[in-house]
Amino acid sequence: MNPDLVVCADTVHTLAGDGRPAEAIAMADGVVVAVGNRRDVRDWRGSGTEVIDLGRAVVTPGLIDGHIHPVSGLQLTAGVDLSGARSLAEVVGLLAAAGPAPDGWVQGWGLDPNVFEGMPVTSAPIEAAVGGRPAFVRLSDAHSALATPAALRVAGVDGPQRFQQRASVVCGENGRPTGLLLESAAMDLVADLIPQEPVAERAARLYTLLTEMAATGITGGHVMDLLGDSEAVVSAAENLGDLPVRLRFAPWCVPGVDADGLAELVAMQGRGGRRWEIGGVKFMIDGTVDNGTAWLEQPDTHGESTDSFWPDPMDYTKAVRTLAAAGVPTATHAIGDAAVRHVLDALDGLGSSPSHRIEHIETLPTGLIDRFRRQRVVASMQPLHSHYTRADHTDNWSVRLGDERADRAWRCRDLRAAGVPVVLGSDWPVAPFDARRSLATARLRRPAGQPEVPPVQPNQGLTALMALEGYTSMAAAAAGQIGRTVADARADLTVFTVDPLRADPDELADAPIAMTVVSGKVVHRA
Repeated sequence: MNPDLVVCADTVHTLAGDGRPAEAIAMADGVVVAVGNRRDVRDWRGSGTEVIDLGRAVVTPGLIDGHIHPVSGLQLTAGVDLSGARSLAEVVGLLAAAGPAPDGWVQGWGLDPNVFEGMPVTSAPIEAAVGGRPAFVRLSDAHSALATPAALRVAGVDGPQRFQQRASVVCGENGRPTGLLLESAAMDLVADLIPQEPVAERAARLYTLLTEMAATGITGGHVMDLLGDSEAVVSAAENLGDLPVRLRFAPWCVPGVDADGLAELVAMQGRGGRRWEIGGVKFMIDGTVDNGTAWLEQPDTHGESTDSFWPDPMDYTKAVRTLAAAGVPTATHAIGDAAVRHVLDALDGLGSSPSHRIEHIETLPTGLIDRFRRQRVVASMQPLHSHYTRADHTDNWSVRLGDERADRAWRCRDLRAAGVPVVLGSDWPVAPFDARRSLATARLRRPAGQPEVPPVQPNQGLTALMALEGYTSMAAAAAGQIGRTVADARADLTVFTVDPLRADPDELADAPIAMTVVSGKVVHRA
């Protein structure tokens, strides 16, 4: 044995389930070759072996974000960050202070619909802030945006339009657009006209972003899109050096896909570079609760959220089953109860190879939980999304659903208790990517460091081990990988300065990451 790198620490959580204590991990050619104690290092060590002893640090398998959008997110986060604004006055102030970009556009992102306090969501406040300039502001769910009248004129949008998917240019009683655009097909009418940074600039920004993710302990991410020139961007980023985070892309399958489109998605599988690959396909069967575009068994309190994103849901079913028959794993965005039920119906009888997932699952009837287990469907959930709701149900999401459905929010613990694999992630840029805060929120059901905030459905909090498994072994297994620190597993490690299985979650959220290792190479060191 002649490992490239040996990492030692007082505590190593291998998650192997064998109960054996470990203090040292040897890695060579990107994989783990041995796990043991410090005494073993003398026998492992070769002339070219680097040995790093981290003392009291705690090593775990590498953290994997189960749902992110790092490449498309570069555009989704263009302009002014409005995610911290809690009133329309703050939004107006931030946009007015920013002014236009050199191309004349004003952009913003992360706008919380709760700032409208129950009033209609329109672009009027944005128009007041930008003084007649073209402006495009994305709401926090990334499924809707506000465009000012000047922006709509540039796009030639002056009334309702028809789309192949469930999307909408929202219009008032006079038939004129209010500025609210629901879902990507409508949003792209304007977004596609906004000048975009060159590939090289976005590649540099992507590399920086992944470096920041690695500093929170993330070693890999399941990327739930492959839009536009994303392949060119990630390839250019890899030309700058090995990516600090592994990326596994699932390109979209959208309504209207034909046999040739499905064949192309199959042909794309396995394509990639040194630390990125295409693996799987992403679907959306509904939108979001906040927009009234989710698919619910019964309408929301506004009489909305009654339809699938696919005008004919059976077309979705046929597409999923075609890809599954070709050995392609699928991941489907399904937020409402009717959406989740339809996806389970579509996946029924397909088995667990390849692995199929349902993303988000925001309101879940008890009767569907056992179907996840029986059908071996993976639940992919984002603990930080609960921050957009309130325990007293006064937020927009809860008001739209009503108390009964809001009480079924993000049932992570019930799914785990039923034996369902629950993969955790952030959905960045919808929520921050910091894995430490996701791990803490998964346990607390409230923002870390804010004990005064009442938790949302605290009975759904995960144990520390469940949360860590959701970011490691279960996330890896959903992609057909080993997410435990054992021989032949990928040499991806996260090194904490506190023990994620024993530390108070509020402490964990702010504890520095001592080291992050990807493919046996140190990509971050405090």
